[in-house]
Amino acid sequence: MPRFALTVIRHGETRFNKEKILQGQGIDEPLSETGFQQAAAAGLFLHKVKFTHAFSSDLIRTKQTMHGILEKSKFCKDMTVMYDSRLRERKYGIAEGKVLTELRALAKAAQEEITIFTPPGGETLDQVRLRGKDFFSYLCQLVLKEAGQQEQPSQEAPGNSLESSLTEVFPLGKNSRGGDAAPGLAASVLVVSHGAYMKTLFGYFLSDLKCSLPATLSKSELVSVSPNTGMSLFIVSFEDAEGVTPTVECVCMNLLDHLNGKAGTRSV
Repeated sequence: MPRFALTVIRHGETRFNKEKILQGQGIDEPLSETGFQQAAAAGLFLHKVKFTHAFSSDLIRTKQTMHGILEKSKFCKDMTVMYDSRLRERKYGIAEGKVLTELRALAKAAQEEITIFTPPGGETLDQVRLRGKDFFSYLCQLVLKEAGQQEQPSQEAPGNSLESSLTEVFPLGKNSRGGDAAPGLAASVLVVSHGAYMKTLFGYFLSDLKCSLPATLSKSELVSVSPNTGMSLFIVSFEDAEGVTPTVECVCMNLLDHLNGKAGTRSV
C-alpha cells in the first residue's frame, strides 16, 4: 500500500492581500516585506523536513514563497522546483485588481451569492476544481510510478526517514491512522499555491475522496480560506499500485505555528 505525504502551503502576504485587492492570475504581485518574513519563518519551521518533490504555481508570489522556504532547508536547498500553471489562483476576470467589496457588489447585481459567483471573464468553481483534480491525479501517478521503481521501504529505509522528519513539526503520530504497521512514505511532496485554489482543492478531497479529518478541526477552519503561509498536511494512501482510489487523510489544516513562535511544537 504506497503512501505519500502532501504538504500544501499558501504563499506569503502581498501588498494587495493586505489591501484586500483581488489578484487572481492577472495581477502578478510580489511578496511584501511581511510576506518574505512569513516565507522565511515557514522555511525555518520546515528546515529539517525531507521533501522529495516541490511544486509551485508559476506566479511570482508563490515562486518567492517557495524560494524562501527552500533556502532555509537543511536537506532541500538545491531541490528542483516544478512550476505548474494548474496550481495558479482562480482567475477572477474583470474583478482582478479590484477590492473585495467590488466583487461583492458584482455578485449582488447578478443576484448571486459571492461564494458561487463567477465574474465576467473569470473561472467557475468547477473549472478550478478540475484543475486541482487534474494536478492531484498527475501527482498520484507520478508517486506511484516512482514507488514502483523502488523496493518496498523497510524500517530503516528513506520512507521512514521522510515520515519521522514530518513528525518533528506536524501532529502526524497523534492524528494519523497509519500507525506503526503502515509502510514508510514513498514520497513527501511540498506544494505552494493560493488561497481560493487551495480551498477548492481541499473541498474536492472532502466531497469526492471522503478525506478524513482530525477531531480538533473546527467547522470554521474547514470552510475558511487559508491565511498567508498557512500549512496543511495530508497523507495519501493507495490500496494497490494501480492507484485507482486514493484514500486521503488530513493531519492538520492551515497550521500557523511558524508565525506564533512555536516552531517544533506538534499542536494543531
